[in-house]
Amino acid sequence: MALPQVLAESVFAKLPLLVSPSTCSGRTYMITGGNHGLGLETARHLVRASAACVILTVRRMAAGEEAKANIERSTGRTGVVELWSLDLASYGSMKAFANKLENEIERIDGFIANAGVWMDRWETAEGMELTVQVNVISTMLLSVLIMPQLIASARKFGNEPKLVFTGSALGFVAEKDLAKCGKTDVLGGLNDQKRANIAQRYALTKLVQMYAVRELAAICPVERTGVTINTIAPGVVSTGLGSDTSNMTKAATAVIKALFARTAEQGSRTILHGVVAGRDSHGKMLSACKIKEHWVPKWMSDGEGKKLQKQIWSELVEVMETQQPGCTARLA
Repeated sequence: MALPQVLAESVFAKLPLLVSPSTCSGRTYMITGGNHGLGLETARHLVRASAACVILTVRRMAAGEEAKANIERSTGRTGVVELWSLDLASYGSMKAFANKLENEIERIDGFIANAGVWMDRWETAEGMELTVQVNVISTMLLSVLIMPQLIASARKFGNEPKLVFTGSALGFVAEKDLAKCGKTDVLGGLNDQKRANIAQRYALTKLVQMYAVRELAAICPVERTGVTINTIAPGVVSTGLGSDTSNMTKAATAVIKALFARTAEQGSRTILHGVVAGRDSHGKMLSACKIKEHWVPKWMSDGEGKKLQKQIWSELVEVMETQQPGCTARLA
């Protein structure tokens, strides 16, 4: 699927609002990166749609308090939004978050893995290039740590929880950059500064994330777990993503946003579609409030693509098991 066609099918589509009290009343949702942009607007819609509890994860509690107050003013509902600390650049923070979740929350109706970073300079966290660490490794480890809670919720309440990842169709332009990382040590290739096209790093991490999410969905079939896993591509959205990039990158993205960008509120509707989508969305890509699996290139889904998908997952499992022994076994 060529990028211009992707833009035509997504950016200019009029998006419905698919959540309401009938879909959200009494339910509990969690959103990473929930204090700004897409996460904030997604939370606002869920609160307005009568959710019982909407938990926002934040790196800075002060920013979270501002977001909470903003949502309460605009919806007129108080006592719904909760703030939990989470830093995806820190394994310790993720483990503490998962432990808190296991001990304090019994029912989860939707977990939205929305947090991510866009950098165009080389920085590291936990020994890995920062964008890869946050957008791929930490995001997938967090999902693995949370899946047992989602499965338990599904079995106890029959609520068919959703695990929704915020992805990007930009990933499809990063095929050649991923090929440079090799076929047997992909994460090592991603962490090699000499091979890195740092300007393309965000797109590359979204491609790797997509491979990982699709494999997670394959090993956690909804028929067994009761949990629907999907990836949404919100399209070009005017948010704070990319605020840490160079002035040149900001200028280039500003032009694109001026021509094609949705508002954060409009973009959040794509995430909300993932939250209410049926089992037929499991393992699929969604955009413009529709399943867009036909966007996925053949090189991702053919034999070589499936082989690379399993390789990426096996490398992630090794890292995740090092940090939290036995975590992947709990997916069964």
